[in-house]
Amino acid sequence: MTNSPPQQPHPPRQAPPDQAPGPVPPAGTLAGSPRARSFDAAAAQYAAARPTYPPALFDAVEEITGRPLRGARVVDVGAGTGIASGLLAGRGARVTAVEPGAGMAREFHRALPEIPLVRGVGDALPLAGGWADLITYAQSWHWTDPARSLPEAVRVLRPGGSLALWWNAADYSVPWLAAQGARFRQWIPEWTNGSPGAARELPAAFPAVHRTLRWTRSVPLTTHLDNIGSHSLLLTLGRDRAAELLDRERTELLKVFPGGTVPEAYTVELTVTTTEAAQRHRIRNP
Repeated sequence: MTNSPPQQPHPPRQAPPDQAPGPVPPAGTLAGSPRARSFDAAAAQYAAARPTYPPALFDAVEEITGRPLRGARVVDVGAGTGIASGLLAGRGARVTAVEPGAGMAREFHRALPEIPLVRGVGDALPLAGGWADLITYAQSWHWTDPARSLPEAVRVLRPGGSLALWWNAADYSVPWLAAQGARFRQWIPEWTNGSPGAARELPAAFPAVHRTLRWTRSVPLTTHLDNIGSHSLLLTLGRDRAAELLDRERTELLKVFPGGTVPEAYTVELTVTTTEAAQRHRIRNP
């Protein structure tokens, strides 16, 4: 990670996340669902196996928002183990992370002790209003209720601030990934390629810019399977059943990649809106 500027004043940091109790999202909410809370038990696996994000993503965020990340006050919500937070800080952003899960927060604190983290959820951000230049949700917006998380983002953003949402999704235009997706849909009908689907679409009151970026990485087969196994549908399937499916998938992949190296291909689906765009929409559509 490159050196970043000194942190500017930010909302008070809570106790270290392995000590702070933090809020428990209500069971009836997406953030409090068994799937959302399943990541805590697999935080180390998540940190080790999940993909990063390409530099082109952050170039696109800077282009669309019209300002550099260096020096920007950024709130990374649903920060998880810190994959996006660390990259944002590496671009010079002054990052405050928000994460509800104790296990994920512990892993974040272990990897990135220099970045402030507060326990909370996007539907009720534990931050002062009018403070942030940019709010980001990396792989996490779909765990919020937009009827709550959008007003919260507007409250915390300064005038002219921006909201950026993005997801890594398996690139199903690649034949072997399409075949893998078909197998998992047979085993788990709810399986997706990681795409947010309708969750990417914001209400008309928040005009947005959408980008799709492609990138690849090559990883050992074990890392690829650990990546798959860190998804909530497998984490909540039951240990024995999940292990069975991953063993079956290992057999299938060794037919395609006998050397044991898997060339993963991704699309990053990016959505950006700004408070200025929302204000212009309200003026034109009173």
